[in-house]
Amino acid sequence: MKALKGFLAGCLLAVGFTQALAQEPPKLRAAMLASGTVNWEISTIKSNGFDRKNGFEMAVQDYADNGATRVAFEGGEADTMVADWIWVAYQRAAGKNYVFIPYSRAVGGLVVREDSPVKALPDLADKKIGIAGGPLDKSWLILRAYAKQKYNMDLAGQTEQVFGAPPLIFKSALSGETAGAINFWHFLAKMKAKGMRDLVTVADAATALGLDPDTPLLGYVLKGEYVKAHPEIARGLYKASLAAKDLLRSDDAAWEALRGQMNAADDTEFAALREGYRAGIPSGRPIDEAAADRFLKIMADLGGEELVGKATTLPEGVFLHLE
Repeated sequence: MKALKGFLAGCLLAVGFTQALAQEPPKLRAAMLASGTVNWEISTIKSNGFDRKNGFEMAVQDYADNGATRVAFEGGEADTMVADWIWVAYQRAAGKNYVFIPYSRAVGGLVVREDSPVKALPDLADKKIGIAGGPLDKSWLILRAYAKQKYNMDLAGQTEQVFGAPPLIFKSALSGETAGAINFWHFLAKMKAKGMRDLVTVADAATALGLDPDTPLLGYVLKGEYVKAHPEIARGLYKASLAAKDLLRSDDAAWEALRGQMNAADDTEFAALREGYRAGIPSGRPIDEAAADRFLKIMADLGGEELVGKATTLPEGVFLHLE
């Protein structure tokens, strides 16, 4: 009798364990830059359970640089990562079935010191511009195209460029070593919090060039075969991202939990970073693929094959439609 009771108890435990396993949502392995601003959204997703509420668990794997996240993603160690859609277009044109879920349209601009005599791009002739991201930085290329159209100015030929890491560009612009600076959006937010001002924003330049400034530049990248096998997880990621953005857009209190990740020197910088993030949230309108194609052609003209590969026009299927 005791043996029978023990057997039955063991069966019940096994059933309970199996049910518990069955209730665990599938994991989405996300390769993320450890210091990236995407972590503000990821933390919000995790702390509010937006992943589990949408049928998956986001398992974050931190990496030191973007190159490492790409190696993990391409090598099958991760299911998703964050990149710009230009890179996705490059890969699709090379035969890789990668797709893009919009995350952020946050882009930069060119800033100068508040007391600078520079009022327009032609005033930068023969002066130094600090640029983060290298010669193929997309903000730099858009501003070059804008300078050519509006002022018939060869911005690259008529200025001296100083390329460097974002913190270096930050410091050299504040100190006056460079006459202007192009930096990543969160560094620009800090620079403006310290008294610098916009000379030209990429959004304004894009509009003047007939592009759509609402086109999200950054997004979550997935492999097409993964989406085909797990459409519910792809949709869940999209919905979880939207839920996090809705919260961060509307609730100042939600940002207090993120303050430790934001590396803000003071309340002014903290507020500038918060508002800069909010300004980069896409409107949610369908992506204008014709405008994206025009954007890609500018990148191809100025950045060449090194930037876009064989993608001189927008490959079909870059943007994943989940509505």
